[in-house]
Amino acid sequence: MYTPSASRYAGTMTYRRCGLSGIQLPVLSLGFWHNFGEVTPEDQSRAIARAAFDMGICHFDLANNYGPAPGAAEERLGKMLRDDFRGHRDELLISTKAAYDMWEGPYGTWASRKHLVASLNQSLRRMGLDYVDIFYCHRYDPATPLEETLQALTDIVRAGKALYVGLSRWPREAAAVGYDYLRSHDVPCLIYQGRLNLFDRGVTDGGDSSVLALCRHEGVGFIGFSPLAQGLLTDRYLDGIPADSRMAHDPRYLQASALTPARLESIRRLNAIARQRGETLATMALTWALQQDGVTSLIVGASSPQQLVRNAAVVNSAPLTPEELQAIEAALQAAHT
Repeated sequence: MYTPSASRYAGTMTYRRCGLSGIQLPVLSLGFWHNFGEVTPEDQSRAIARAAFDMGICHFDLANNYGPAPGAAEERLGKMLRDDFRGHRDELLISTKAAYDMWEGPYGTWASRKHLVASLNQSLRRMGLDYVDIFYCHRYDPATPLEETLQALTDIVRAGKALYVGLSRWPREAAAVGYDYLRSHDVPCLIYQGRLNLFDRGVTDGGDSSVLALCRHEGVGFIGFSPLAQGLLTDRYLDGIPADSRMAHDPRYLQASALTPARLESIRRLNAIARQRGETLATMALTWALQQDGVTSLIVGASSPQQLVRNAAVVNSAPLTPEELQAIEAALQAAHT
């Protein structure tokens, strides 16, 4: 029988206020995108989730289509909520999403009211929950009126099926409309989820006109996914592509073409800077992302409890100095020369 650590909130993790809300998130949140589906042994998934909870990572991030197969991650979490975290539901902040392909036919994808409501009902059944803490529209739907999508999110909160709503990967202009609409209907957007890492800074492009700047201006939290660029910002690929790596055996999301000679040179230079700081490249990459103004939390995946513990070292990492930030930018330029 699993007994959570009595010291899980005693300094292992730190927390940040999510926008202007009353919610605090751990600076690292556990993502269920990989390693919680049918291809991963159940005991391995359980060990990762337990380790997260024991170190104060109380936010689990899911989506309807996480697996594989789609829905498998939510089903696995449902079992863990019954077997491992019984009696601890109120300590957990659980988020899920809808808008990507989930079932056959015209209603199994995108962001119509039909899809969002039906998908959330399915997600709640898979997890055995009455409500989720955060429900995201997973992507912007250019074919559905914004008012339909946003009113569906509003009604979902009013129906008690979600406590908060969020937007994920929406263009800045659409997000701005969404924030205004939701606020005017007394369901303010809690959080925006977007990709953020040293190699991908789309949410910071445009300076004061960026997605991240808009979040700060609107009092919306920001949570970044892929902060380690699917493992590129670790020491995993310093000497090429390991035979047991994700790039080698599961190229759906990380292809060998991403590891160009110039990109590899940047990774090696970044690793040298991290070593001068006395930490791993992964820790430095997480530190950089958390140092961006307006970032609340980062979603990290893990294939083992040990990997999660190593990532949690970011809590004790010193801020990057102006000189180190300049060195990082110079290292990144190696990919463009």
